[in-house]
Amino acid sequence: MRVIRAVAAMQRLADRLRSGGRLGFVPTMGHLHEGHLSLVRICRKHSDFVVVSIFVNPTQFGPDEDLRQYPRDFGRDRGLLDREGTDVIFYPSAEAMYPAGFATYVRVEELTQGLCGRFRPVHFQGVTTVVAKLFNIVRPDLAVFGQKDAQQAFVIRRMARDLDFGTKIIIAPTIREPDGLAMSSRNCYLTRAQRMQAPVLYRSLKLGRRLVQEGEQNPATVKRRMRQVIKKESGARMQYIEIVDTEELKPVKRIKGRVLIALAAFLGRTRLIDNIIVRLRNNRQERQGRQERKTTDKHR
Repeated sequence: MRVIRAVAAMQRLADRLRSGGRLGFVPTMGHLHEGHLSLVRICRKHSDFVVVSIFVNPTQFGPDEDLRQYPRDFGRDRGLLDREGTDVIFYPSAEAMYPAGFATYVRVEELTQGLCGRFRPVHFQGVTTVVAKLFNIVRPDLAVFGQKDAQQAFVIRRMARDLDFGTKIIIAPTIREPDGLAMSSRNCYLTRAQRMQAPVLYRSLKLGRRLVQEGEQNPATVKRRMRQVIKKESGARMQYIEIVDTEELKPVKRIKGRVLIALAAFLGRTRLIDNIIVRLRNNRQERQGRQERKTTDKHR
C-alpha cells in the first residue's frame, strides 16, 4: 500500500492504475470505523484498484463547528486500510488542496437548501468543492459514499452527473452499532450517558418506517410520533425531522412512493444525523395485483 501526499504524484499514479484496470475511490476524513471499511470493501468488489483519501476538509466546517477537535489518527487509519487491501492512501495537506490564492468553489443548487443545508450554510459548498477536486485528481471510474450522509451522497451524485465527471456513484447502506446507532466518527464525542440515549434516534426512524408501511400518509403525524419517542426516551435536542422525496429532497405534503425520513439532533454538543428510506405500501394496489395474478393463473 502506498501513501501519496502530493497532488501531482497522485494524478500520475492514478493514470497508471487506470491503464491497468478499473479504479475505485472512497473519500474520507479519517478516524475510520466499520462504516468506512464497508465502503472500502464495496469499492474493492467493483474495482481492480482502490484509492482512499484521508483529508479533514476545512471548507465544509462552519466557524463554530468542530474542525480543530475533529478526531484524527492516521497511524490507526493506515493499519486498518492496509488490512483491507487498499492500494493507495491519498493523504494531502490543506495547503496542497487549497494553495494560496485559491478562489474557485463548486455549488449544487436546490438539493443543498433543506435538511442539513438549512443549518450549515457553508457545508455543502465545501463538500462539493473538495470532492470535485478529488475527482479531478484521482479520476476514478467509481466512488462509494454511505447512505448515513444521505443528503451529501445525493448532492455528490447530482454534481457528478451535471458536471460530466464520468464517475459512477455508489451509495452504500448505513452501518450501525448492535443497538442501532449509526456509526460516525463523531460518536467518540458522546459521554457514556449520551451514548446510552443515542440509539433512540434510530428507534424513532424505525417507528416512522413502520407507520408509513402501515399506510400513514400524513408526514406531520409521522414526525409528531417520532418526536414523542425521542423526547420520552432521551435528552436529545432536535434540530429537524423531515420527510422528503428521494430525487429533489423536498418535503412531501403527502407520503407516497419512496421517501427519505431524515433527522438531526444534538446530544450535549454532539450533532448526530441519521436517516432511513422507506416506500409506502399501497395495499389496494397490492390486493389488485394479487387478484390479477390469481386470475391469470386460473386461465393458464
